[in-house]
Amino acid sequence: MAAYSKADLERRMAGAVEALKHDLQGLRTGRASTSLLDPVTVEVYGAHMPLVQVATVSVPEPRMISVQVWDKSNVGPVDKAIRSAGLGLNPIVDGQTLRLPIPDLTEERRKELAKLASKYAENARVAARNVRRDGMDSLKADEKKGEFGEDERKRHEAEVQKLTDSTIAEIDAAAASKEKEILGK
Repeated sequence: MAAYSKADLERRMAGAVEALKHDLQGLRTGRASTSLLDPVTVEVYGAHMPLVQVATVSVPEPRMISVQVWDKSNVGPVDKAIRSAGLGLNPIVDGQTLRLPIPDLTEERRKELAKLASKYAENARVAARNVRRDGMDSLKADEKKGEFGEDERKRHEAEVQKLTDSTIAEIDAAAASKEKEILGK
């Protein structure tokens, strides 16, 4: 049985792009987004839970996030979790609702976020190249087993390289778009 699977390589490379897009969504650009609170975990009921499991998160205004805590006794732990998450957000408590105003970004913070976006993009490129390497290795192994000849292996290698190039171009486009959004250009 052949180890090479073009569909598997496509799926894995698409996964690298999706992971990058998810990471980039978490970078704050001065606009409110529920994904900003994805990394927040709250210690309630003796366990650490994601914020979305103890509250409803919404965006009522472009620069405001609203967190409606379901259980009144969890308001304090949710407030503490958001403050200690290192997101630079300071909740305003109003009963069971926490309002999170999104502050303006300074030029220094914008540059830091742009560097972080570049780092995320480089990690995604490395992941795509690792998938390419795995594909090339499986092609060579299949050729050794006699699954196909050298000409067919070279044709498949060209397909893998073409897939890698298109994936890296997609990663670069996503990163450039996010950097442009962050820097406000």
